[in-house]
Amino acid sequence: MSQQLTRLVTILALIVTTAILCLPKKAGKQKSFTPAIPKTWDTEAMKSLEVPLATRIASPKHITSDYYYRMPVRPIYRSYPIYHPDHEPPGYFNSLTQKEPEIVFDSSKLNSEEDWIRAGELVFDAPVEFDAGGTLFSELRGRNWYDKNKVPLTKEGVFPFMRYVIREKGKVEVGTLSCAMCHSRVMPDGSVIKGAQGNFPDDRTAGYEVKLEAASAKETNEVLTALRRYMRRNYAAPWLPDDPNARTERMSIEEISNAMQAITPGSCARQGSSIFFPTRIPDLIGVKDRRYLDSSGQFQQRDIADFMRYVALNQGADLLSEYADFRPKGELPDPLKENRYSDEQLYALGLFIYSLKPPPNPNEFNDLAARGQQVFKEAGCAGCHTPPLYTNNMLTPVDGFKVPAEDRELFDILPISVGTDPTLAMQTRRGTGYYKVPSLKGVWYRGPFEHDGSVATLEDWLNPDRLKSSYIPTGFRGYAVTSRPVKGHLFGLDLSPEDRNALIAFLKTL
Repeated sequence: MSQQLTRLVTILALIVTTAILCLPKKAGKQKSFTPAIPKTWDTEAMKSLEVPLATRIASPKHITSDYYYRMPVRPIYRSYPIYHPDHEPPGYFNSLTQKEPEIVFDSSKLNSEEDWIRAGELVFDAPVEFDAGGTLFSELRGRNWYDKNKVPLTKEGVFPFMRYVIREKGKVEVGTLSCAMCHSRVMPDGSVIKGAQGNFPDDRTAGYEVKLEAASAKETNEVLTALRRYMRRNYAAPWLPDDPNARTERMSIEEISNAMQAITPGSCARQGSSIFFPTRIPDLIGVKDRRYLDSSGQFQQRDIADFMRYVALNQGADLLSEYADFRPKGELPDPLKENRYSDEQLYALGLFIYSLKPPPNPNEFNDLAARGQQVFKEAGCAGCHTPPLYTNNMLTPVDGFKVPAEDRELFDILPISVGTDPTLAMQTRRGTGYYKVPSLKGVWYRGPFEHDGSVATLEDWLNPDRLKSSYIPTGFRGYAVTSRPVKGHLFGLDLSPEDRNALIAFLKTL
């Protein structure tokens, strides 16, 4: 071979090699991930999980580990979007009746951390209760339910808080009570933030459905009896000398339904709270960094295992617990008739929740926000809402609660009360005598605010008029309430209008 030919071959080889090196690289193999999955119902860990209730003798005694693990695991089936009738694609519902049931969670097929997080999202979206022909099912197929209850929809016309589920071929069910039902927020542009403080009017729709059922029932006493039993199971605190939740035993169907419908989106009468003083739905984005969970700080979070325990309790296991001599579900049922998440499902869910990031913030950190940051510092806000988390992760006692000495050793407790309404913290199954110091991160996409969601916006929260008896709360007002003061947390109420506006501008950038 001539020298010139050799050089040409060498040049061509270099060109080919360079071209190959410049080709887009194929996605590399995902890094192997072998998780150390903790045991959810660890007996010793469960004993120290919770802050005791304000009435110590009523602090819950949970089911045994043996009972818990005898409960069957919930299979997670593939689910499908629910559309508003005006947006449902032609033939969509009929196509669902032709589908086979499909179980979509299988931990043996999860190889990377990304796989586990995606599987956790399936758990987040998975319903735990199902309706195949009741009032809710029929209402979702019509328009009235959406219009009457002002239910938010995505820009595609999807109702994102529930899902259709196929557990048996030919049978389409409406699945409810998923994590997504309370922790999905539809924004004004129709986008959805998963994990955020939700804005589905859950209690409003439930009260509306109760009225429909009563109107169509042959015997309304049966409806009233079932409704009162539901109220007792979810909200009763019979160890209290004058349990406010016992009011429902003397109320009519109409009155109970009206009390439910008075609860505004963003707040919820979750089990253990009350239809008379509900709780603000928590934002789960950033929850990994929170020491205490729930408005009353009832649950400690020391690691992901504690978060798994928190989910297990709040998805029904707490109804099997004993509070003094009261068990919400009555006599302890056969565990085979109950169900639970597997440890693998709960671990995947925890990874998904921990992975959530806030949406892009549209609020610019401008000169006004910079001035507001200075106001934040000068007003001492950082003492409780400490950067970078904008919470000090502590508990603050409510007025009227005497902090036990042992609590100061076990928990992070502020020496002051901020004076907000103590009812939730003192007269419910979630009442510890404390409220947690909330984080201010993400307040621009959240609301309503305060532990029960009494005020709709930051502007309302920092409005000194809310202290007046003539004030009309812009969030949760209460059943049969025309006006009432929203007391407590006086910090920031004495600012000048200019400083208040600047502070709000800064808070919206967090």
